[in-house]
Amino acid sequence: MNQRKNAVALRYNPKEGEAPRVIAKGQGHMAETILEKARENLVPIQEDPSLVEVLAKLELNEQIPAQLYQVVAEILAFVYQTDQREKQNGG
Repeated sequence: MNQRKNAVALRYNPKEGEAPRVIAKGQGHMAETILEKARENLVPIQEDPSLVEVLAKLELNEQIPAQLYQVVAEILAFVYQTDQREKQNGG
């Protein structure tokens, strides 16, 4: 069975003091477009199908629910570490 790819993009600005928000989501071609735009803009991509399934149920611009703070915090830590490594390597 060929499953359609899903993607969800989050926006987080710690200066705003709010939880991350869903800024894009889609399946199939739209998911591929979201991933392509992320790559073009050097946005780190974390693959977690079960998290994407949950986040895809949220509305656009909706903040993530408190139950997801821990897992999203782990993803943000991954993003931060990736950014730091790239800066150290001259990226």
